[in-house]
Amino acid sequence: MTVESAFAGMRSVTPVVFRAGCPDCREAFELAAGALRLAIGATSRTTFYSFTCPECGASVRKPAGERIVELLTGGGVRTLRLHSTV
Repeated sequence: MTVESAFAGMRSVTPVVFRAGCPDCREAFELAAGALRLAIGATSRTTFYSFTCPECGASVRKPAGERIVELLTGGGVRTLRLHSTV
């Protein structure tokens, strides 16, 4: 099987983008999945997503509830699962 025949019926996929905002500079923008990181902890206080603001360069960390986790993981955002040391 050639590469051409293996991918013959496939269509191009539109990349997923997420809308976000920076609490420091108040800019709103869109980010690709690769620009975001998701950390899933044991509690809601330790579950968050983070990114660097493309406008001002600030490191941003925001809480992530169940729906946000679902959207980010479904959109291909890299996920880190935090484990309890207790």
